[in-house]
Amino acid sequence: MRRTSRRRPTAPRRATFAAAALILGGGGLMVGNVYASATEPDRNQDVGQNQGVGRSEGQNQGGGQNGEQNGPVAADYVDITGVRPEGDRPREEADASRGSFTSSCGVNANGLFNSDNVIVAPGVGNGAHHFHDYVGNQANNAFASNATLANGDTSCADKGDRSTYYWPVLRLRDGTRERDADAPGGGTEGNTGRIVTPAQVTLTFEGNPRGKVTAMPRFLRIITGDAKAFVNGPANANASWSCTGFEDRRLKDKYPLCPAGSKVVRTFRFQSCWDGRNIDSANHRTHVAFAGADGSCPDGFRAIPRLVQRIVYDVAAPSLADGGRTSPLFAVDSFPDQLHKPVTDHGDFINVFDDRLMREMVDCINSGRQCGSGRGQEPSHAPAPPQETRPPAEPDPSTSPMATKSPAEPVPATSTPVTAAPSRTAMPSRTAMASRAASASPSPARTAPARTPSASSAPARTTPAPSAPARTASARASQDGGGSRGGGSGGDVGTPTQAPPPSGNGAPGEPGASGSTGGAQTEPQAVQGNLAETGTRLWPAAAGGVLVIAGFLLLHRIRRAAR
Repeated sequence: MRRTSRRRPTAPRRATFAAAALILGGGGLMVGNVYASATEPDRNQDVGQNQGVGRSEGQNQGGGQNGEQNGPVAADYVDITGVRPEGDRPREEADASRGSFTSSCGVNANGLFNSDNVIVAPGVGNGAHHFHDYVGNQANNAFASNATLANGDTSCADKGDRSTYYWPVLRLRDGTRERDADAPGGGTEGNTGRIVTPAQVTLTFEGNPRGKVTAMPRFLRIITGDAKAFVNGPANANASWSCTGFEDRRLKDKYPLCPAGSKVVRTFRFQSCWDGRNIDSANHRTHVAFAGADGSCPDGFRAIPRLVQRIVYDVAAPSLADGGRTSPLFAVDSFPDQLHKPVTDHGDFINVFDDRLMREMVDCINSGRQCGSGRGQEPSHAPAPPQETRPPAEPDPSTSPMATKSPAEPVPATSTPVTAAPSRTAMPSRTAMASRAASASPSPARTAPARTPSASSAPARTTPAPSAPARTASARASQDGGGSRGGGSGGDVGTPTQAPPPSGNGAPGEPGASGSTGGAQTEPQAVQGNLAETGTRLWPAAAGGVLVIAGFLLLHRIRRAAR
C-alpha cells in the first residue's frame, strides 16, 4: 500500500505565513490598544481621587450648588488670619529705580469677555476653554493682530496705553445662568455661576531694587502663572491671594477667607527681566524671566518695569459647612481638568504703550517719582485688625468638609471660617460677550487672517490650540527683534522647571519655592499631559503598526522573488 506523506512547506510559503502572522499580530495590537485607550476611565477623575480633590469629593465637600461637582471644594479655602506674614522686602541699592507708574484702565464694567487667548492660541476661537476679563485694549480676541491692537480702542484713561490686560473671570458658584451657560468656555466646560465684576483694578509698573529699568518693546507678551498647575505642579504658579488689610500674607494654592469688612485681593506680579531681543518665545516664557530675590536678572537679561496687577473683589467669605448654600463659594474659571484650583490662576499682558508714554514711564520709575493716570490707587500693605464678627456655630468635626483635607494639599493652621451673607452686586451689561459666547462652538480648522507686523515678517506656521484638536492657528511673525510664536503653550501648558514648593505664601514676584532665582525660569518647557501622555499610552499601537508594515514589506519581497 502506498504511503502518503505531507508536503513540507517551501521557503516562500513559510515566509508568506510569517508575513501574515506579522500583519495579523500587529493589527491585533493596534485595534486592542486603541480600544483600551478609548474605554479607559477618565484620568482626571483618578488624579482628583489620588489627591483627595476629585469630583466625588467635590460632591461630598460642597463642590458648588445645583450639581456642580468639578470644584471648588472646602479644602481650597483658608482663613487669612491664620497665614504667616511675609518677611521684609529686598534691600534697595543706591542705584535702585524706586519710582512707579500706574495706569487707570477701569474694572471691565462694560463686560468684555471671551474664552480666547491670542498669546497662546492665535487664530483659534475658545483657545483658552475658560472666560477672561479684559481691561485696556478693547479689540483683543483670538484673531487680533498687532496692527489690530495698535488701532484698537482702550479703556485706559491715558489713550497712550492701548495695552491689553486679561485674566480668568471670578465666579460665584451660586447657580446663576450666565450668558455663556450653554457655550464653550463657559457652562459646557464646567465654568458656571455668576461672573463677579472687580471692585477695583490697579495696574502698577514698578522699578528694580538693584538699578535702572529699560523700556519694554512694543507688543511684548508676558504670561505669568500656569493655567494647568494642578496637573503640571506648582513650579510656575505665580498668582497670590489675600485680603485687604492683610496683604502682607499671600496664598498661592488656596482661596482666602476674609474677615467681615475685608475684600478678596488677587495679585499677579509679572516677570521683570527681558532677553533684549524677542517679544515672545515658543513656550511664551523663555524670552522673559523673574528677577532673583535681590532683584538681579539672569545673564543676558535686562531689567524692565515690573507689572503688578491687583484685582479686588467685594465677595463674602463662603459658608463651607453647608457647601456654599448660605454664602456661595467663589472660584476662577479654569480648564475642565484643573477643577478651579486657585493654583491655576494666571495673568496675561501685551504691551501696547506708545513710545512717548513708555519713555515717560521709564523716566518716572528711574527718577523715583510716582506717575500715571492711576497714581494714588496703590494700596497700603499695613495689616489692619479684623472687625469683630460673630462666628458661625462650630460644625461637627466628623462631618465638616475641612476635616478631610488631603495630605497632598497642606493648609496652614486656621481659625474658624467666617460666614457672611452672599454678595448681591448687580451684574453689568455684557454686550461684548453676547455675540461671541452665543456663536462659539467646536468647529473644523480655522485660520487666522494674514498678519501685518510692523517690523520683520516670517513664514506662517500652524500651532495647535491646547485641548482643542482639529483646529489650527496661524503663528504670528516676530516683531522688534524676532520673537517666535511657536507651538508652546505658555501659561496654559507648561512643564514645571523647579521642585514644587511647600504650601503657603510665596516670595514676592517669584513662582515656586521662596528665594528661587529667575534663571531657572528661562529653561525651555516641554508640553506635559495630553500629548506626551497619549504617546506613552499608545506605544503598543505604534509597535503594532511597525509589525504590520514589516509584514507587508516581507510579502512584497516574496512576490518580487517569485517573479
